[in-house]
Amino acid sequence: MPPPLTRSTMTGTILAGGLSRRMFAAENRNGDKGLLEVGGNTMLGRVIERLQPQVSGLVLNANGDPDRFKTFGLPVAADPIDGFVGPLAGVLAGMLWTRANYPAATHTLTASSDAPFLPADLAAHLAAAVVDRPDAIAIAQSAGEVHPVIGLWPVKHAEDLEQELRAGVRKVLRWTDKHGTVPVEFPFLRLGAHDVDPFFNANTPEELDEARRLLAEARA
Repeated sequence: MPPPLTRSTMTGTILAGGLSRRMFAAENRNGDKGLLEVGGNTMLGRVIERLQPQVSGLVLNANGDPDRFKTFGLPVAADPIDGFVGPLAGVLAGMLWTRANYPAATHTLTASSDAPFLPADLAAHLAAAVVDRPDAIAIAQSAGEVHPVIGLWPVKHAEDLEQELRAGVRKVLRWTDKHGTVPVEFPFLRLGAHDVDPFFNANTPEELDEARRLLAEARA
């Protein structure tokens, strides 16, 4: 059996390479939804707080001018495939950054920059699910629904992923199924009087307002 995955063998990749069209549709622009405030912090700041203790190193996947993120003190890796081809390009960016900077790491843990309630045991729970399947990809699931951008990815698949992206593959699960998709169920968390999906993500202004309300009520 392969050795268990530990913090030292996992990096983290925060995916912020999208255009966030739904969040900024009313303003007719693209933007960085992770920089929006929720609960006295930015959504990205909250994601960093949750992931950093779980991994050996953390990188932000984002395109454009990296200086807009300099206050977070993280390295920034752009999509290695041009054209905003989707979250798999961000996964690949994380894999390549891991190889270059953390050669002892075998996996990278991904999460989106708009998920402010991520579990503190995200890495450990995903790692436990694939301890005997080193080539498989663990994908977070809640209430029976998989969340394809939140997962644990073997960096050994970097070449294959790049080849598939250049061949036109865009659907996350279509590619993960090739190597073995392992859905990993997580329970809802309790915030005040509410049971909240730990992978709640704020894609729209309405969802952002909901996240703010949940956090405000939990603090009251």
